[in-house]
Amino acid sequence: MTAATPMRVCDRSIYVGPNLYGLRPMIRVRLDLGALEDRPTDRLPGFVEALLARLPGLARHGCSYGEPGGLVRRMREGTWLGHVIEHVAIELQSLAGAAVTRGKTRSVKGEPGVYDILFRYADPVSGMAAGRAAIALVATLLPDDLQRVEGLDLLGDALPGDIAALIAALRKLVTANGFGPSTRALVDEARRRGIPVTRLDAASLVQLGQGSRQRRIRASVTGGTSLIGAELAGNKDAAKALLHDAGLPVPRGQVVRDADEALRVARRIGWPVVTKPLDGNHGRGVTTGIRDAAALRGGIALAAKISRRVIVERELPGNDHRVLVVDGKVVAVAERVPAHVVGDGTTTIAALIDAVNADPRRGVGHENVLTRIVVDEPLHALLAHAGFDLSSVPAAGQVVLLRGTANLSTGGTAVDRTDTIHPDNAAIAVQAAGVIGLDVAGIDMLSPDITRSVRETGGGIVEVNAAPGLRMHLQPSQGTPRDVARPIIAAIVPRGSRSRIPIFAVTGTNGKSTTARMVARILCEAGHRVGLTSTSGVYIDGRLQVAADASGPRSARMVLRNPTVDAAVFEAARGGILREGLGFERCDVGAVLNVTADHLGLKGIDTVADLARVKSVVAESVARRGHCVLNADDPMTRAMARHAGGHLVWFSARDDAATTEPIRSHLASGGIAVVSEAGEIVLHRGGDRITVVPIAAIPATLGGAADFNVFNALAATAMTAAHGIPTETIAAALGAFTSSFEDSPGRLNILDAHGVRIIVDYAHNPAALTALGRLVAKLRRPGGRVFGMVSIPGDRRDCDLIEMGALAAGIFDQIMFREAPDGRGRTAGSINALMSQGALSTGMRPTDVHRLVDEEAATDVCLEHARPGDMVVLMPTDVDGIWQRVNRFAEAASPHVTRVLEQAYG
Repeated sequence: MTAATPMRVCDRSIYVGPNLYGLRPMIRVRLDLGALEDRPTDRLPGFVEALLARLPGLARHGCSYGEPGGLVRRMREGTWLGHVIEHVAIELQSLAGAAVTRGKTRSVKGEPGVYDILFRYADPVSGMAAGRAAIALVATLLPDDLQRVEGLDLLGDALPGDIAALIAALRKLVTANGFGPSTRALVDEARRRGIPVTRLDAASLVQLGQGSRQRRIRASVTGGTSLIGAELAGNKDAAKALLHDAGLPVPRGQVVRDADEALRVARRIGWPVVTKPLDGNHGRGVTTGIRDAAALRGGIALAAKISRRVIVERELPGNDHRVLVVDGKVVAVAERVPAHVVGDGTTTIAALIDAVNADPRRGVGHENVLTRIVVDEPLHALLAHAGFDLSSVPAAGQVVLLRGTANLSTGGTAVDRTDTIHPDNAAIAVQAAGVIGLDVAGIDMLSPDITRSVRETGGGIVEVNAAPGLRMHLQPSQGTPRDVARPIIAAIVPRGSRSRIPIFAVTGTNGKSTTARMVARILCEAGHRVGLTSTSGVYIDGRLQVAADASGPRSARMVLRNPTVDAAVFEAARGGILREGLGFERCDVGAVLNVTADHLGLKGIDTVADLARVKSVVAESVARRGHCVLNADDPMTRAMARHAGGHLVWFSARDDAATTEPIRSHLASGGIAVVSEAGEIVLHRGGDRITVVPIAAIPATLGGAADFNVFNALAATAMTAAHGIPTETIAAALGAFTSSFEDSPGRLNILDAHGVRIIVDYAHNPAALTALGRLVAKLRRPGGRVFGMVSIPGDRRDCDLIEMGALAAGIFDQIMFREAPDGRGRTAGSINALMSQGALSTGMRPTDVHRLVDEEAATDVCLEHARPGDMVVLMPTDVDGIWQRVNRFAEAASPHVTRVLEQAYG
C-alpha cells in the first residue's frame, strides 16, 4: 500500500503591518494538506468530538455564522483542516492569556490542497508557536497514516496531546514576550485612542506616537517623569525630609549605620518602629511592628541585604493605602492587605498557602493581577515571630499574616477606596507628588480610617513611589476597578494633540525612488524635517543615515522611531510588502504609480494582476481622511479605485485627461486631479484650475524630454497638493530638483566628459528600459553612436531576460551585456546568454553584442571605447561604485583603451 502524502508546512510569515491578506498584523502559515485535501472534517470519524474534548472552548467560536457553535456546525458539515487549524491557533493563544480573536484561511491559487492559514497574534513568538502547536495537535487526532507533518518544529518538550502542558508552555511564552499588567493597560488605552504603539525593547519601553510627535513610557514612568523626582523617591530619607519641610505628615526617623545606632534612635522616637532599606522597593527588606532590641537587630540585618544604608522610623498607626496621583489629581485609591491566610481549624498553613496560590488571578512576579505567595526566609521569620511554622494549623477564622508589608508583589491583595478617601488625605497625596516632582506617583499612606483626615486620626505618608504599579487599581480584589490608564495616557498625549506625523507612501513598478525623492524635496521646502526611505538608503533631513536598499518595512520603522522626523516618505517595494507587510499602520497619502510586468514568478506572484494585488496594499492602507493618488493612465491602478482608502486623487500625463474618464466625472463631483496640459503641470481642485509649474522649469525632466520624470513630477505634485502643501512651494521644490547624482542617485544622472554624454540610470526591467529608450532617441547626437551597458536581476523569468535583450537591440548601437554581482540562483554567464539571445533575435549583428560578467569592467569598456559625439548609457547594480568610475573617467586627462577593451573588441 502506498503511504499517504503527509501534510507539509511550506512557508510562514509574520506580518507586522498592512499586507496582502489584510490591514492588521497577522501570522501566515502555508500548509499543504497532502492526502487530507480529500478528507474534510465530515469524513474524519470522531475527529470533531476528539477536538472538542481537548479544546471545549472551540464550541464558542462563531466562525462564518457569527454565533456560538458556528465552527462546530462548519466542522460537522465538512470543512478543510486548514480552517480548523486557524481556529485552534486562536483558541490556544486565548487559553495562554493572549486576547486574539480573528483569523481566516484561503486556498492558494493554482496549488490544489495548499492553504494560507492566517490569524492574529499578541506577539510574534507566542503567535507562531501557537500556529505550530495547532498543526501538531490537529495531527494527533487524525488516522495513524495521516499524522505525519513535514517541516514542523514542535513547541519545546510539550507534547501536542498534552493540552495542559501545551497551554503552560504557550503561557510562558506569552508572559515572557508580552507586557506586564501596567504596561498592557497603558498600551491598550493608547491603541483605543488611535495612538501608534511601538515596542522598543524586550521589556516595557514603549514609544507612543511617531517621529517628532512621539512620547515614551516604561510601565508607568513617562517621558515627562522627572529624573530628580524619581531619584528622590528612591531615597526615602531625602524624600521624607522634603515632605516634612512642606508640612506634610511623615513619621519620625533616621538613617543608621549599625544596630547600636538603630537602638538609640528607636528609644528616642519611641516603639514600635519600622526598618527598611534606604533605596529599596516592592516591600523588600522591610520589617514592621518592631517592639524590642532583638527584633530590631533582625530588621536591620534584613534591610542591610538590600541596601547598605537603613532607615529606622516610628511606625504610624493605620492600614496601608496606595494613592495614585496623575498630573496633580488623585485618580485611584487602594487599601492594600498583606499576604495572609485564614485558618479553618483543620488545614496547615502550608496547605492554606497552596490554596491561595491556586487562584487563577495569581501569577509569578507582575505577570497577573495578583502575585503568588512565595515561601521564603522572611515568611518563615514572620511565622516564627507569631509562634507558627508551615505545619501549624490555625484556628477557624484566625488570620495569619505572611508578610509585614502589604505590597501586591509579595502576595498582598487590594480593596478599592477611591470613592471614600477624605479630601484632606487626597490633598496631602497630591502635594506629596508635587513636592517630590513626579507626574505619576504612588503615595503610600497609613491611615486608621481613610474616610477621615490623617491630621485627625494619626497616620501619614510613609513612601512616595515613582513607577507605581497599576494592577491593584485596574483589578482590585474587592471593589470597583479603576481605569487608571486613561488619565495617564491623557496626561502624556493630551486630547486634541497629534501623535502621528504625516506619512507619504509610494509604490509601483517604476518611478518609486524618484517620486519619493521629489515628495521629500517638496516637504523639505515646506519646512519639514523629512525621513525618506528608498532603494539607495535611509535619509534623515536630507542626510544619508543608512546606505542600503531601504525600501522595506524595517527601514520605515527606523524613520518612525526617529524623534527628529516630522514627515515621512516611504518607497514601498514589492519584496517588503510580501515579506512583512508595510512598516506602518496607515498612511496619510498613498500613491500607486503603475503596474507592469516585473518580479513575476517569485513568491507566488505570477501575473501582472497578482503584482497589482501587492501594490494595492498601499492604496488600501490610506487613512480615512487621507488621500489615495492613482495613475489614471494605467488600467491596473485605475481598478484599485474601488478599494482605495481615503479620498481619491488622480494624476495623468495625457493632455486631454481633464476632459476624459475617469478624471472628468471625478472633477465634476469636486475631486482633485493633477494633469499635464500644454506643457504645464496643472492642479484641478474644487472647480479651480491652478497652474503649478511649467514642465520645462523642472530640471529633472530635461525640458520635457524625460517623459518618465514628467510622470514622476505629476505624481509628486498630486501627493503633496492633496495634503495641502501650497502650489508655490511645490513649484519651488520641483524647480530645484535636478537629475544629479546628489538629488537622485542612479536615476537619470547625466555627465558630459571628453565630448561623450554619459547617462547612469537603474533601468532594471523592460518597462523602465523602454522609457529610457525614448529619452535616448531624443538626446542622440547626429552621427554619434550609443553604447549601452545592460543587465537585469537574475531572479527574473527567462522570457524577461530575453525581452530585455531584444529591447536593448532597438536602442543601442553597441551593447555590453553584464551580469549582476548576485546571480540570484543562476550560473555565471547564463544571464548574458539569454539577453544576447534576445538581442540577436532582432537581427542585431553578433559583432555589436558583447558580454562581460563584471560590471566595473563592462563600464570601463564602454567609456574607453566611446569617442566625442557618442553616448554611453550605464544601467548599474552598484550605483555608487559605477558613478565613481564615471567621475574618474571624466577627471582623467584623456581616455585610453585598456586590456579589457582589447579582449572585448579585438
